[in-house]
Amino acid sequence: MSPLRVGVLAYPGCFASEVFGVPDLLAMATHVAAAQGSVQPAYETSVISPRRRVIASGGSVLDVSAVCPVDVLIVPGFELSPTLDLDATLANLGPEVASIRSQAASGTAVVSICVGAFLVAEAGLLGGREATTSWLFADRFARRYADVRLRPESLVVTDRGVTTTAAFSAMYDFALQFIGEHDGPRVARSTARIALVDDARSTQAPYVDLALIPTVGREFSLSVKRWLDQNLSARYDLPTLAQEFHVSTRTMLRRFGEEAGETPLAYLQRVRVRRARHLLETTDRTVASIASDVGYRDPGAFSGIFARHTGQRPREYRAKFHRRWDHHGSTRRTET
Repeated sequence: MSPLRVGVLAYPGCFASEVFGVPDLLAMATHVAAAQGSVQPAYETSVISPRRRVIASGGSVLDVSAVCPVDVLIVPGFELSPTLDLDATLANLGPEVASIRSQAASGTAVVSICVGAFLVAEAGLLGGREATTSWLFADRFARRYADVRLRPESLVVTDRGVTTTAAFSAMYDFALQFIGEHDGPRVARSTARIALVDDARSTQAPYVDLALIPTVGREFSLSVKRWLDQNLSARYDLPTLAQEFHVSTRTMLRRFGEEAGETPLAYLQRVRVRRARHLLETTDRTVASIASDVGYRDPGAFSGIFARHTGQRPREYRAKFHRRWDHHGSTRRTET
C-alpha cells in the first residue's frame, strides 16, 4: 500500500509551528507503528506553496516545494489579531485560496488548523458545512461566513471531506484522530503518551476566557454587560434589569440582542460560568459555595448549566484544571 501523501500549505505569515506540528507527530507515529510490527511507511509529508519563498510568522524562512497532488492538504493558521485588516490579508493570499479550491476539486481531503479555517472558507469549501475554529475568533468567523454552521465548542469537526480544528494544540487532537484512523488506536495512544499529548479532550469550551474575546457590542449592550458583571450573584430578573436602564423588557431584549447577539441571561450565564471556573481552578471552596457566589442557590442547577457551557461537571473540571502551589514554588494537580 502506498503511503498517504500529506501536504502542508505554507504561506506568508503562517505559523511555522502549525506547519510542522502535524508532520512531526505523524513521523513519531511511523516509528511507533514500526516498533509495533508495521512494515509499511504510512505517511509521505511535504511543505508546499504556490510561491517560491515563504516567510512565516516571526520571520522564519520556510523551505517549500511546488504545489503538487496530495491526499490530504493541511492549512495552518496565521497571526490574527483584533486589529488586523482581514480583508487585505485574505486578498493577499489569493494564490493559496486558489490552491485550496483546486486541491479540493480534485478530491483532496482539506484540513484547517486554527484560523486557517478563514482561508478554507474563502475557498468556498465551508458553505453549508459544520466547522470550528479558534474560540477567540469564532464570533468574527461567524459574522463573516454566515452560511457556515459553526460549532465553536468543538476541537475537531469533519464534514464531507473537510476538517477544521480549534486553535493551535488542536492540531494534535486532529493528528491523533488521523493516526487512529490509519494506524489504529493502539498506535495513536502510544504516540500520544510519547508526545505527552492529552488524547481524551473532546471540547475547547473549558479553555474559553470571555475577557479575551474582542468586544463587538455597542454602548447599550456594553453598559448592560457591565451592570450584570457587577451584580453577578444577584437573582436575575428581566423587569428589574430593564427598569435599571429605563426601557421596557421588550426593548431590553431587542437592543441587547441586536448588539450582542444573545440575551442578557445567556450573557450572564456565560460570565457566571467563567467566574466559577476561576474559583474551581484557584480555590478549595465547595461546589455549593461557588454556586452561591455566582448566583445559583441550587448546586444541581448550577452543575447542569456549568456542564452545558464547559462539557464537564464542576468536580470533573476541578480535577482537570485545579492547581496548587507547593513549597518549592511548583504547581501540582489536586484531586477532588
